[in-house]
Amino acid sequence: MCGIGGLVYTRGTQPCGQDVLDRMAAALQHRGPDGTHFARFPHADLIHTRLSIIDIAGGDQPLSAGSGTLIANGEIYNDPEIRAQIGPEHFRTGSDCESPLRLWERHGADFPRHLRGMYAIALYDSAQDELLLSRDPFGIKPLYFTEFDGGVAFASEPAVLLAANLAPRNASPLARDELLQLQFTTGRETIFKGISRVLPGETLRIVQGRILDRQRLSPLPSQPKAQPPLTEETALAQLDEALMNSVQAHERADVPFGLFLSGGIDSASLLTAMSRLPRPEKLRTWTAVFDAPNAANEAAAAAALARGAQAEHQTVRITANKVWQHLPTIVACMDDPAADYAIIPTWFLAQEATKDVRVILSGEGGDELFAGYGRYRSAVRPWWQGGRRMWRHGMFDSLDILRNRPTRWRDGIMAAEMAAPHAPTRLSAAQAVDIAEWLPNDLLLKLDRCLMAHGLEGRTPLLDPVVTDLAWHLPDTLRVRGDKGKWLLRRWLEQHCPAARPFAPKQGFTVPIGAWIAEDSARLGQLVAQQDCIQEIAKPERVRALFQAAAGRKTGPAAWTLLFYALWHQTHIRGLAPTGDVFETLNQSS
Repeated sequence: MCGIGGLVYTRGTQPCGQDVLDRMAAALQHRGPDGTHFARFPHADLIHTRLSIIDIAGGDQPLSAGSGTLIANGEIYNDPEIRAQIGPEHFRTGSDCESPLRLWERHGADFPRHLRGMYAIALYDSAQDELLLSRDPFGIKPLYFTEFDGGVAFASEPAVLLAANLAPRNASPLARDELLQLQFTTGRETIFKGISRVLPGETLRIVQGRILDRQRLSPLPSQPKAQPPLTEETALAQLDEALMNSVQAHERADVPFGLFLSGGIDSASLLTAMSRLPRPEKLRTWTAVFDAPNAANEAAAAAALARGAQAEHQTVRITANKVWQHLPTIVACMDDPAADYAIIPTWFLAQEATKDVRVILSGEGGDELFAGYGRYRSAVRPWWQGGRRMWRHGMFDSLDILRNRPTRWRDGIMAAEMAAPHAPTRLSAAQAVDIAEWLPNDLLLKLDRCLMAHGLEGRTPLLDPVVTDLAWHLPDTLRVRGDKGKWLLRRWLEQHCPAARPFAPKQGFTVPIGAWIAEDSARLGQLVAQQDCIQEIAKPERVRALFQAAAGRKTGPAAWTLLFYALWHQTHIRGLAPTGDVFETLNQSS
């Protein structure tokens, strides 16, 4: 895993100075602490900061072949197969990122169609003055760009473009409203005016500093021709083969790796698959536990599963004091903002895991692919049976907190819904909406930023083409049955690890942020209410009242969202680094 960045210039534009590249490299350093390299051309500059995972000694980037130069952030899981197909004699390194370069020599801009992996790739052809920017179909790895009069600049994170003064620190009001209501933002445009995402599965073709073409790969396979009904027994056998294939591929690394274990179905399934593979050393696992009254706690169940898999297990206890001490730094790593309070345990787990490993496997994608969320079951019911539209209410609806009621916050979700009817069933249409927006712009973004803040690579075996092809072609009855989602995954886990009790009620993994805020509500409410960015959008007296009622089911998440936004705005709009704990930071910025 690495950080990438660079610029391509229009003809006649003077290339930037080394100081701009140095600022970009410094902002990328946390993503690649093992080395920084530059490649300068008359009409382009490329930057790569490396986190060494495969071919530690020989895999430095940029990688070159003929007139092509590549920098990449990611892992190519079918690298062994590509090498065998092309011929090992054509490869100069053991780096899996050389495979896209060799594929480009044969297929040009269509090279991503031949990749199995997670990646953000920049490939510059100096002979044609052409840059390709490509991102994996699920959007596991991030990539951003900004257009300016003299060309296009790109980077792994918006913060890199901001640090180099390549884009202004201005927030879009529409995206801000979307963040407040959804807790994430959708589509191509980020919250920063002028900074855009390379969309999941998209390849941009930029010639002489101007974007000329876009093509896009879907993460979801097309529907096969009519086949005989799939029996549960056959589906279980196919799922077993797919999971083991994916986990084995995702374990390829020249450094130690581990697993975040929540006690839920997804991480328990990964642990079970990993425990069946041979390994030279014990598997390492980490679980978070929250120190708060009545907080959900599955630490004991997770520890028992780890012992059964003979894993070396660690429980990370998260207290209110630890959260308030580190929250400004945690929020600062979320430059593309996602106000998902799961960033808190993810960040603390990464802080501990980085002491022992360089790669973490995680269960993101299980709910989206195997239909785990209750909102899917509700979305497919007729209205007279309680069916409800997904993402129908915003976080601040009916709370009388904001000065102006957001009216367009659901535009991005509506666009995803309009594309979803192409899915084969109403259930898969609901899943497709989340796969298009919620998954890349919240869950995967959270995983990327919180792990990369500690120099860790995150891998998601459930978001693999082998698993996706199986999951997407399952009949609805093998996804949802009665009140249970992820039916087939539960049945597989029941077969291979009955101790996980996959059909037992789960306590969940909800962060007790409302309870923690309520413990110091008066001080936090006052500090948040007096922030300029909060006064611009909300009524200060109602903000203070909201924090006083933060223990409520709806008021707690709303208070957290305002707290997140206040801290985020200070770092990424005002450009101020976190100073001390949450109270000192907010007091300093007010």
